[in-house]
Amino acid sequence: MANRVLLRVLAASILSGEPIAEEIFGRCSRTLGRRWPWLRPLARRYVKAFAGRVQPRRREVVRFLREDRGFERAWSKYSSELSVQQWVAAPLRMQPVAAALRWDVPAIESVGALAAWLALSVSELEWFADLKALGYKNGAEKLRHYHYRVLAKNFASVRLIEAPKPRLKGIQKRILTGILEKIPAHLKAHGFVKGRSIKSFVAPHVGRRVVLRMDLQDFFPSIPGVRIQALFRTIGYPEPVADLLGGLSSNQTPRDVWATASVEVERSQLREAVELYSRPHLPQGAPTSPALANACAYRVDCRLFGLAKSAGAEYTRYADDLAFSGGEAFEKRAERFSTHVAAILLEEGFRVHHRKTRIMRQGVRQHLAGIVANERLNVMRSDFDRLKAILTNCARLGPATQNRKGHRQFRMHLEGRVRFVETINSGKGERLRAIYEQIRW
Repeated sequence: MANRVLLRVLAASILSGEPIAEEIFGRCSRTLGRRWPWLRPLARRYVKAFAGRVQPRRREVVRFLREDRGFERAWSKYSSELSVQQWVAAPLRMQPVAAALRWDVPAIESVGALAAWLALSVSELEWFADLKALGYKNGAEKLRHYHYRVLAKNFASVRLIEAPKPRLKGIQKRILTGILEKIPAHLKAHGFVKGRSIKSFVAPHVGRRVVLRMDLQDFFPSIPGVRIQALFRTIGYPEPVADLLGGLSSNQTPRDVWATASVEVERSQLREAVELYSRPHLPQGAPTSPALANACAYRVDCRLFGLAKSAGAEYTRYADDLAFSGGEAFEKRAERFSTHVAAILLEEGFRVHHRKTRIMRQGVRQHLAGIVANERLNVMRSDFDRLKAILTNCARLGPATQNRKGHRQFRMHLEGRVRFVETINSGKGERLRAIYEQIRW
Protein backbone atom coordinates (compact mmCIF):
# COMPACT_ATOMS: atom_id res chain seq x y z
CA MET A 1 0.00 0.00 0.00
CA ALA A 2 1.03 3.65 -0.34
CA ASN A 3 3.90 4.84 1.88
CA ARG A 4 3.07 6.91 4.94
CA VAL A 5 4.65 10.16 3.72
CA LEU A 6 2.61 10.23 0.52
CA LEU A 7 -0.61 9.42 2.39
CA ARG A 8 -0.06 12.17 4.94
CA VAL A 9 0.79 14.79 2.33
CA LEU A 10 -2.24 13.85 0.24
CA ALA A 11 -4.43 13.98 3.36
CA ALA A 12 -3.12 17.48 4.15
CA SER A 13 -3.87 18.56 0.58
CA ILE A 14 -7.41 17.20 0.79
CA LEU A 15 -8.16 18.86 4.14
CA SER A 16 -6.85 22.33 3.34
CA GLY A 17 -9.43 24.64 1.78
CA GLU A 18 -13.06 24.02 0.90
CA PRO A 19 -14.34 20.40 0.69
CA ILE A 20 -15.26 20.71 -3.02
CA ALA A 21 -14.36 17.89 -5.39
CA GLU A 22 -12.81 20.07 -8.11
CA GLU A 23 -10.69 22.00 -5.60
CA ILE A 24 -9.50 18.76 -4.00
CA PHE A 25 -8.68 17.40 -7.47
CA GLY A 26 -6.64 20.52 -8.23
CA ARG A 27 -4.71 20.48 -4.97
CA CYS A 28 -3.91 16.76 -5.24
CA SER A 29 -2.82 17.22 -8.86
CA ARG A 30 -0.37 19.95 -7.83
CA THR A 31 0.86 17.79 -4.97
CA LEU A 32 1.63 14.87 -7.30
CA GLY A 33 2.75 17.10 -10.16
CA ARG A 34 0.29 15.64 -12.64
CA ARG A 35 -3.46 15.57 -13.33
CA TRP A 36 -3.83 11.83 -12.89
CA PRO A 37 -7.19 10.68 -14.33
CA TRP A 38 -8.04 8.68 -11.17
CA LEU A 39 -7.74 11.75 -8.91
CA ARG A 40 -11.04 13.39 -9.89
CA PRO A 41 -13.14 10.26 -9.10
CA LEU A 42 -11.18 9.91 -5.84
CA ALA A 43 -12.06 13.50 -4.90
CA ARG A 44 -15.72 12.86 -5.64
CA ARG A 45 -15.73 9.70 -3.52
CA TYR A 46 -14.13 11.62 -0.65
CA VAL A 47 -16.74 14.41 -0.79
CA LYS A 48 -19.53 11.81 -0.93
CA ALA A 49 -18.07 9.88 2.03
CA PHE A 50 -17.80 12.93 4.29
CA ALA A 51 -20.66 15.10 3.00
CA GLY A 52 -22.84 16.48 5.78
CA ARG A 53 -20.51 15.17 8.47
CA VAL A 54 -18.20 16.83 10.95
CA GLN A 55 -14.93 17.98 9.42
CA PRO A 56 -12.81 14.78 9.53
CA ARG A 57 -9.49 14.43 11.28
CA ARG A 58 -6.37 13.86 9.20
CA ARG A 59 -6.13 10.26 10.40
CA GLU A 60 -9.68 9.68 9.12
CA VAL A 61 -8.66 10.94 5.68
CA VAL A 62 -5.60 8.68 5.73
CA ARG A 63 -7.86 5.75 6.64
CA PHE A 64 -10.18 6.68 3.77
CA LEU A 65 -7.25 6.63 1.33
CA ARG A 66 -6.02 3.30 2.64
CA GLU A 67 -9.44 1.70 2.23
CA ASP A 68 -10.36 3.28 -1.13
CA ARG A 69 -10.16 0.59 -3.82
CA GLY A 70 -9.68 3.10 -6.63
CA PHE A 71 -6.64 4.57 -4.91
CA GLU A 72 -5.35 1.08 -4.17
CA ARG A 73 -5.58 0.15 -7.86
CA ALA A 74 -3.88 3.39 -8.87
CA TRP A 75 -1.07 2.78 -6.38
CA SER A 76 -0.50 -0.78 -7.60
CA LYS A 77 -0.34 0.46 -11.18
CA TYR A 78 1.57 3.75 -10.81
CA SER A 79 3.46 3.38 -7.50
CA SER A 80 6.82 3.78 -9.20
CA GLU A 81 5.71 7.14 -10.66
CA LEU A 82 3.88 8.59 -7.65
CA SER A 83 5.80 11.03 -5.48
CA VAL A 84 5.29 14.36 -3.75
CA GLN A 85 6.24 17.12 -6.17
CA GLN A 86 4.89 20.15 -4.30
CA TRP A 87 3.57 20.88 -0.83
CA VAL A 88 0.29 22.68 -1.45
CA ALA A 89 -1.44 22.51 1.91
CA ALA A 90 -2.68 26.02 2.59
CA PRO A 91 -2.94 27.51 6.09
CA LEU A 92 -5.81 25.97 8.03
CA ARG A 93 -9.07 27.86 7.71
CA MET A 94 -12.49 27.84 9.34
CA GLN A 95 -14.70 25.18 7.72
CA PRO A 96 -18.08 25.30 9.48
CA VAL A 97 -20.92 22.98 8.55
CA ALA A 98 -23.82 24.62 6.72
CA ALA A 99 -25.88 25.23 9.88
CA ALA A 100 -22.93 26.90 11.62
CA LEU A 101 -22.41 29.51 8.90
CA ARG A 102 -24.90 31.79 10.68
CA TRP A 103 -23.26 31.50 14.09
CA ASP A 104 -21.36 34.61 15.07
CA VAL A 105 -18.32 32.82 16.49
CA PRO A 106 -14.78 34.23 16.32
CA ALA A 107 -12.56 32.93 13.53
CA ILE A 108 -9.62 31.19 15.22
CA GLU A 109 -7.54 29.32 12.67
CA SER A 110 -4.30 28.45 14.47
CA VAL A 111 -2.97 27.44 17.85
CA GLY A 112 -1.22 30.79 18.17
CA ALA A 113 -4.44 32.66 17.43
CA LEU A 114 -6.29 30.63 20.06
CA ALA A 115 -3.60 31.37 22.65
CA ALA A 116 -3.82 35.09 21.86
CA TRP A 117 -7.64 35.03 22.03
CA LEU A 118 -7.43 33.49 25.50
CA ALA A 119 -4.59 35.82 26.58
CA LEU A 120 -2.24 32.86 27.13
CA SER A 121 1.11 31.75 25.82
CA VAL A 122 1.10 28.63 23.64
CA SER A 123 2.76 26.62 26.42
CA GLU A 124 0.13 27.77 28.93
CA LEU A 125 -2.62 26.88 26.47
CA GLU A 126 -1.23 23.37 26.03
CA TRP A 127 -0.83 23.00 29.79
CA PHE A 128 -4.44 23.89 30.57
CA ALA A 129 -5.81 21.80 27.68
CA ASP A 130 -3.72 18.85 28.94
CA LEU A 131 -4.18 16.71 25.82
CA LYS A 132 -1.53 14.31 27.13
CA ALA A 133 -3.51 13.75 30.35
CA LEU A 134 -0.64 14.75 32.63
CA GLY A 135 -3.08 15.80 35.34
CA TYR A 136 -4.61 12.33 35.20
CA LYS A 137 -1.27 10.54 35.40
CA ASN A 138 0.44 12.80 37.93
CA GLY A 139 -0.56 12.40 41.56
CA ALA A 140 0.37 15.93 42.66
CA GLU A 141 -2.68 17.99 43.63
CA LYS A 142 -0.98 21.26 42.64
CA LEU A 143 -0.55 20.06 39.06
CA ARG A 144 -4.24 19.31 38.60
CA HIS A 145 -6.76 21.78 37.22
CA TYR A 146 -9.83 20.63 39.16
CA HIS A 147 -11.07 20.22 42.72
CA TYR A 148 -13.16 17.10 43.31
CA ARG A 149 -16.12 16.28 45.55
CA VAL A 150 -17.93 12.92 45.57
CA LEU A 151 -21.64 13.01 46.41
CA ALA A 152 -24.08 10.18 47.01
CA LYS A 153 -27.22 10.09 44.88
CA ASN A 154 -30.40 8.08 45.14
CA PHE A 155 -30.42 4.41 44.16
CA ALA A 156 -26.92 3.86 45.65
CA SER A 157 -25.15 5.76 42.86
CA VAL A 158 -22.60 8.57 42.99
CA ARG A 159 -22.05 11.98 41.44
CA LEU A 160 -18.69 13.67 41.08
CA ILE A 161 -18.51 17.46 41.17
CA GLU A 162 -15.45 18.62 39.23
CA ALA A 163 -14.85 22.29 40.00
CA PRO A 164 -12.17 23.95 37.83
CA LYS A 165 -9.54 25.99 39.62
CA PRO A 166 -9.70 29.79 39.15
CA ARG A 167 -7.46 30.20 36.10
CA LEU A 168 -9.05 27.37 34.12
CA LYS A 169 -12.49 28.57 35.19
CA GLY A 170 -11.70 32.02 33.75
CA ILE A 171 -10.59 30.41 30.47
CA GLN A 172 -13.78 28.36 30.31
CA LYS A 173 -15.93 31.44 30.92
CA ARG A 174 -14.19 33.11 27.97
CA ILE A 175 -15.01 30.10 25.77
CA LEU A 176 -18.60 30.13 27.03
CA THR A 177 -19.30 33.81 26.35
CA GLY A 178 -17.19 34.07 23.19
CA ILE A 179 -18.18 30.84 21.43
CA LEU A 180 -20.71 28.57 23.09
CA GLU A 181 -23.37 31.17 23.82
CA LYS A 182 -23.47 31.89 20.08
CA ILE A 183 -24.72 28.36 19.39
CA PRO A 184 -28.53 28.11 19.53
CA ALA A 185 -30.02 25.32 21.64
CA HIS A 186 -32.85 23.15 20.39
CA LEU A 187 -36.31 24.67 20.92
CA LYS A 188 -37.22 21.79 23.23
CA ALA A 189 -34.15 22.22 25.46
CA HIS A 190 -35.05 24.35 28.49
CA GLY A 191 -32.13 23.86 30.87
CA PHE A 192 -29.29 26.43 30.90
CA VAL A 193 -30.87 28.45 28.08
CA LYS A 194 -31.53 32.19 28.37
CA GLY A 195 -35.23 32.97 28.37
CA ARG A 196 -36.21 29.42 29.33
CA SER A 197 -36.54 27.80 32.72
CA ILE A 198 -37.87 24.89 34.69
CA LYS A 199 -41.28 26.55 34.41
CA SER A 200 -41.17 26.58 30.60
CA PHE A 201 -39.98 22.96 30.74
CA VAL A 202 -43.09 21.82 32.65
CA ALA A 203 -45.71 24.19 31.18
CA PRO A 204 -46.41 22.22 27.93
CA HIS A 205 -47.38 19.15 30.00
CA VAL A 206 -49.98 20.79 32.26
CA GLY A 207 -53.43 19.16 32.19
CA ARG A 208 -52.42 16.28 29.89
CA ARG A 209 -54.02 12.87 30.18
CA VAL A 210 -50.68 11.11 30.71
CA VAL A 211 -47.15 12.33 31.42
CA LEU A 212 -44.07 10.19 30.82
CA ARG A 213 -40.97 11.17 32.79
CA MET A 214 -37.54 9.74 31.98
CA ASP A 215 -34.09 10.49 33.33
CA LEU A 216 -30.69 10.28 31.64
CA GLN A 217 -28.08 8.44 33.67
CA ASP A 218 -24.73 10.21 34.17
CA PHE A 219 -25.64 12.87 31.61
CA PHE A 220 -22.50 15.05 31.74
CA PRO A 221 -19.79 12.37 32.07
CA SER A 222 -21.49 10.29 29.35
CA ILE A 223 -20.42 12.92 26.81
CA PRO A 224 -16.85 11.92 25.82
CA GLY A 225 -13.99 14.27 25.07
CA VAL A 226 -13.84 13.23 21.40
CA ARG A 227 -17.46 14.30 20.98
CA ILE A 228 -16.66 17.72 22.39
CA GLN A 229 -13.72 18.09 19.99
CA ALA A 230 -15.98 17.02 17.12
CA LEU A 231 -18.46 19.72 18.11
CA PHE A 232 -15.77 22.40 17.83
CA ARG A 233 -14.83 21.02 14.38
CA THR A 234 -18.53 21.28 13.46
CA ILE A 235 -18.41 24.96 14.38
CA GLY A 236 -15.58 25.20 11.86
CA TYR A 237 -12.37 25.23 13.89
CA PRO A 238 -9.37 23.43 12.38
CA GLU A 239 -8.39 20.17 14.02
CA PRO A 240 -5.52 21.51 16.21
CA VAL A 241 -7.69 24.37 17.50
CA ALA A 242 -10.73 22.12 18.05
CA ASP A 243 -8.63 19.60 19.97
CA LEU A 244 -7.32 22.29 22.32
CA LEU A 245 -10.78 23.81 22.87
CA GLY A 246 -12.06 20.32 23.62
CA GLY A 247 -9.22 19.73 26.05
CA LEU A 248 -9.98 22.97 27.87
CA SER A 249 -13.63 21.93 28.22
CA SER A 250 -13.17 18.28 29.24
CA ASN A 251 -11.48 16.38 32.04
CA GLN A 252 -10.06 13.00 32.90
CA THR A 253 -10.49 12.24 36.60
CA PRO A 254 -7.53 10.64 38.43
CA ARG A 255 -8.46 7.32 39.99
CA ASP A 256 -7.04 8.23 43.39
CA VAL A 257 -9.84 10.80 43.79
CA TRP A 258 -12.19 7.95 44.65
CA ALA A 259 -9.91 6.52 47.33
CA THR A 260 -10.79 9.39 49.69
CA ALA A 261 -14.54 9.33 48.97
CA SER A 262 -16.55 9.01 52.18
CA VAL A 263 -19.89 8.10 50.59
CA GLU A 264 -21.28 4.60 50.92
CA VAL A 265 -22.24 3.03 47.58
CA GLU A 266 -22.33 -0.42 46.10
CA ARG A 267 -18.94 -1.63 44.94
CA SER A 268 -20.21 -2.30 41.41
CA GLN A 269 -21.60 1.25 41.19
CA LEU A 270 -18.32 2.72 42.38
CA ARG A 271 -16.32 0.64 39.92
CA GLU A 272 -18.58 1.77 37.08
CA ALA A 273 -18.19 5.42 38.12
CA VAL A 274 -14.39 5.12 38.27
CA GLU A 275 -14.28 3.74 34.73
CA LEU A 276 -16.69 6.37 33.41
CA TYR A 277 -14.89 9.37 34.89
CA SER A 278 -11.38 8.09 34.12
CA ARG A 279 -12.04 8.69 30.40
CA PRO A 280 -12.04 12.25 28.96
CA HIS A 281 -15.55 13.58 29.56
CA LEU A 282 -17.66 16.65 30.16
CA PRO A 283 -17.08 17.70 33.80
CA GLN A 284 -20.07 18.58 35.95
CA GLY A 285 -18.98 21.85 37.53
CA ALA A 286 -17.29 23.62 34.61
CA PRO A 287 -18.97 26.80 33.25
CA THR A 288 -18.78 25.43 29.71
CA SER A 289 -20.45 22.09 30.45
CA PRO A 290 -24.17 23.03 30.37
CA ALA A 291 -23.90 24.76 26.97
CA LEU A 292 -21.76 21.95 25.57
CA ALA A 293 -24.21 19.34 26.88
CA ASN A 294 -27.10 21.07 25.10
CA ALA A 295 -25.08 21.33 21.88
CA CYS A 296 -24.02 17.67 22.02
CA ALA A 297 -27.62 16.62 22.74
CA TYR A 298 -29.05 18.62 19.80
CA ARG A 299 -29.38 15.51 17.61
CA VAL A 300 -31.05 13.66 20.50
CA ASP A 301 -33.57 16.50 20.87
CA CYS A 302 -34.29 16.40 17.14
CA ARG A 303 -34.91 12.66 17.14
CA LEU A 304 -37.02 12.63 20.30
CA PHE A 305 -39.05 15.62 19.11
CA GLY A 306 -39.75 13.80 15.85
CA LEU A 307 -40.66 10.60 17.69
CA ALA A 308 -43.01 12.47 20.02
CA LYS A 309 -44.63 14.32 17.14
CA SER A 310 -45.30 11.04 15.31
CA ALA A 311 -47.00 9.71 18.47
CA GLY A 312 -49.10 12.85 18.98
CA ALA A 313 -47.14 13.80 22.10
CA GLU A 314 -45.34 16.86 23.46
CA TYR A 315 -41.62 16.72 24.34
CA THR A 316 -39.32 18.90 26.44
CA ARG A 317 -35.90 18.39 28.08
CA TYR A 318 -34.33 20.08 31.09
CA ALA A 319 -30.70 18.91 31.32
CA ASP A 320 -31.03 15.17 32.04
CA ASP A 321 -34.82 15.24 32.64
CA LEU A 322 -37.00 14.20 29.70
CA ALA A 323 -40.75 14.77 29.63
CA PHE A 324 -43.42 13.54 27.20
CA SER A 325 -47.17 14.00 27.46
CA GLY A 326 -50.27 13.38 25.39
CA GLY A 327 -53.88 12.35 25.21
CA GLU A 328 -55.73 9.04 25.12
CA ALA A 329 -53.88 7.67 22.08
CA PHE A 330 -50.48 8.37 23.65
CA GLU A 331 -51.62 6.88 26.97
CA LYS A 332 -52.20 3.51 25.31
CA ARG A 333 -48.70 3.37 23.85
CA ALA A 334 -46.71 5.18 26.56
CA GLU A 335 -44.87 2.10 27.81
CA ARG A 336 -43.87 0.97 24.32
CA PHE A 337 -42.99 4.57 23.47
CA SER A 338 -40.56 4.71 26.40
CA THR A 339 -38.76 1.67 24.96
CA HIS A 340 -38.27 3.50 21.65
CA VAL A 341 -36.92 6.53 23.53
CA ALA A 342 -34.42 4.35 25.38
CA ALA A 343 -33.26 2.80 22.11
CA ILE A 344 -32.68 6.21 20.50
CA LEU A 345 -30.75 7.42 23.53
CA LEU A 346 -28.58 4.31 23.49
CA GLU A 347 -27.79 4.89 19.81
CA GLU A 348 -26.76 8.45 20.66
CA GLY A 349 -24.45 7.41 23.49
CA PHE A 350 -26.76 8.03 26.45
CA ARG A 351 -28.47 5.70 28.92
CA VAL A 352 -31.84 5.84 30.64
CA HIS A 353 -32.08 5.54 34.41
CA HIS A 354 -34.91 3.02 34.16
CA ARG A 355 -35.75 3.04 37.88
CA LYS A 356 -36.66 6.73 37.55
CA THR A 357 -38.99 6.26 34.58
CA ARG A 358 -42.59 7.12 35.48
CA ILE A 359 -45.85 6.94 33.55
CA MET A 360 -48.20 9.31 35.40
CA ARG A 361 -51.89 9.40 34.56
CA GLN A 362 -54.44 11.96 35.69
CA GLY A 363 -55.44 9.94 38.72
CA VAL A 364 -52.03 10.43 40.36
CA ARG A 365 -49.79 13.41 41.02
CA GLN A 366 -48.03 14.31 37.77
CA HIS A 367 -44.78 16.01 38.72
CA LEU A 368 -41.70 17.02 36.78
CA ALA A 369 -38.52 18.42 38.36
CA GLY A 370 -40.36 19.07 41.61
CA ILE A 371 -43.31 20.87 39.98
CA VAL A 372 -46.85 19.49 39.89
CA ALA A 373 -48.50 19.64 36.45
CA ASN A 374 -51.94 18.03 36.89
CA GLU A 375 -54.26 21.02 36.40
CA ARG A 376 -51.89 23.97 36.69
CA LEU A 377 -48.31 24.61 37.68
CA ASN A 378 -47.84 24.20 41.40
CA VAL A 379 -45.14 23.36 43.92
CA MET A 380 -45.28 20.01 45.66
CA ARG A 381 -47.16 20.22 48.96
CA SER A 382 -44.40 18.47 50.92
CA ASP A 383 -41.80 20.95 49.63
CA PHE A 384 -44.05 23.91 50.45
CA ASP A 385 -44.82 22.66 53.96
CA ARG A 386 -41.14 21.97 54.67
CA LEU A 387 -40.03 25.41 53.51
CA LYS A 388 -42.87 27.08 55.45
CA ALA A 389 -41.76 25.28 58.62
CA ILE A 390 -38.14 26.34 58.13
CA LEU A 391 -39.12 29.98 57.61
CA THR A 392 -41.43 29.93 60.60
CA ASN A 393 -38.72 28.52 62.85
CA CYS A 394 -36.24 31.05 61.49
CA ALA A 395 -38.62 33.85 62.44
CA ARG A 396 -39.25 32.42 65.92
CA LEU A 397 -35.88 30.91 66.90
CA GLY A 398 -33.43 32.65 64.61
CA PRO A 399 -31.98 31.51 61.22
CA ALA A 400 -28.89 29.91 62.78
CA THR A 401 -31.06 27.18 64.31
CA GLN A 402 -32.34 26.06 60.88
CA ASN A 403 -29.15 26.06 58.85
CA ARG A 404 -28.55 22.36 59.42
CA LYS A 405 -26.72 21.83 56.14
CA GLY A 406 -24.29 24.64 56.81
CA HIS A 407 -25.08 26.92 53.86
CA ARG A 408 -22.51 29.72 53.75
CA GLN A 409 -25.12 32.21 52.53
CA PHE A 410 -28.23 30.88 54.21
CA ARG A 411 -30.17 34.10 53.69
CA MET A 412 -29.64 34.00 49.92
CA HIS A 413 -30.45 30.28 49.91
CA LEU A 414 -33.85 30.89 51.51
CA GLU A 415 -34.46 33.95 49.33
CA GLY A 416 -33.92 31.81 46.24
CA ARG A 417 -36.32 29.12 47.44
CA VAL A 418 -39.02 31.68 48.19
CA ARG A 419 -38.57 33.29 44.78
CA PHE A 420 -38.90 29.90 43.12
CA VAL A 421 -42.27 29.32 44.78
CA GLU A 422 -43.35 32.84 43.77
CA THR A 423 -42.62 32.09 40.10
CA ILE A 424 -44.65 28.88 40.20
CA ASN A 425 -47.56 29.83 42.48
CA SER A 426 -47.89 33.51 43.34
CA GLY A 427 -50.42 32.92 46.12
CA LYS A 428 -48.25 30.47 48.02
CA GLY A 429 -45.24 32.63 47.30
CA GLU A 430 -46.87 35.63 48.98
CA ARG A 431 -47.53 33.59 52.11
CA LEU A 432 -43.94 32.46 52.30
CA ARG A 433 -42.66 35.96 51.56
CA ALA A 434 -44.65 37.35 54.49
CA ILE A 435 -42.99 34.90 56.87
CA TYR A 436 -39.55 35.48 55.32
CA GLU A 437 -39.83 39.25 55.94
CA GLN A 438 -40.28 38.56 59.68
CA ILE A 439 -36.85 36.91 60.01
CA ARG A 440 -34.23 38.93 61.86
CA TRP A 441 -30.86 38.44 60.19
